[in-house]
Amino acid sequence: MVAILRLLIGALRNCFMSRGRLEAEVIVLRHQLNILRRQSPRRVRPNAFDRVIFVCLYRHFPDIGKAVAIIRPETVIRWHRMGFRAWWRWKSRNPGGRPQIDPELRDLVRRLCEENPLWGAPRIHGELLKLGFTVAQSTVSKYMLRGRRPPSQGWKDISTQSRRWNCSGRLFSRSNTEL
Repeated sequence: MVAILRLLIGALRNCFMSRGRLEAEVIVLRHQLNILRRQSPRRVRPNAFDRVIFVCLYRHFPDIGKAVAIIRPETVIRWHRMGFRAWWRWKSRNPGGRPQIDPELRDLVRRLCEENPLWGAPRIHGELLKLGFTVAQSTVSKYMLRGRRPPSQGWKDISTQSRRWNCSGRLFSRSNTEL
């Protein structure tokens, strides 16, 4: 008798619900039926996909919690919070890689490089170790300033030098030295 009364009250309530909320409730109920068909003799244990469906529907339609029959609404809220925690744990994780060094140490490496252009990474690394900084030589070379090198030889320079060499070679060839 109580079940029939609940059914009638639910039917009256459905007349006043919005279309989206009504569709969400139908989806939740159908999904619960699918779960119960899969696991009818045992205790209901929804898998991760089932949890995601319940959490997404609860997120968009919070009143759906009243329609859930096989799972308590507190459980859906707990799953939502667990997912939120997992997402923030993933978002705040250590991305890995080389740890950052202090900006003061980076500026010191660059200043030593500017003031002593003939020093390489091993020498600057040694000086930093003497000053009490523990840093790898590869880190020092990463933060060193790259000096401007003179431009490399172009094709015009190569052709000019080869012409000069060819001319001088002709003067000292065997036929001219026998004269």
